[in-house]
Amino acid sequence: VQVVESGGGLVQAGGSLRLSCAASGSIFSINTMGWYRRTPGKQRELVATITTGGNTDYADSVKGRFTISRDNAKNTVYLQMNSLKPEDTAVYYCKARLSIGYDGWGQGTQVTVSS
Repeated sequence: VQVVESGGGLVQAGGSLRLSCAASGSIFSINTMGWYRRTPGKQRELVATITTGGNTDYADSVKGRFTISRDNAKNTVYLQMNSLKPEDTAVYYCKARLSIGYDGWGQGTQVTVSS
């Protein structure tokens, strides 16, 4: 499976960004998709996940500010990030979990929030 993220960039604190992630090339169906992030010196952490049925889960730090959504027909997931804070600065990774339990990861997209 190929997983490709887009939409990162530089934004001022309080601003918004929308990340997109498309998964393709798998003969197996894609179940949960999600966003994770990593900052230097820290482990990768969960940001938000969404099932094919639309059930979502968020990290406490982004609840109320970030919204995850997906288009099942396109195997695409989105992350709308509002009220961004400098501490949201990280490389954001998309993950697509296949029905066989394999996780495909994207290369990551940098999000930088200036104060």
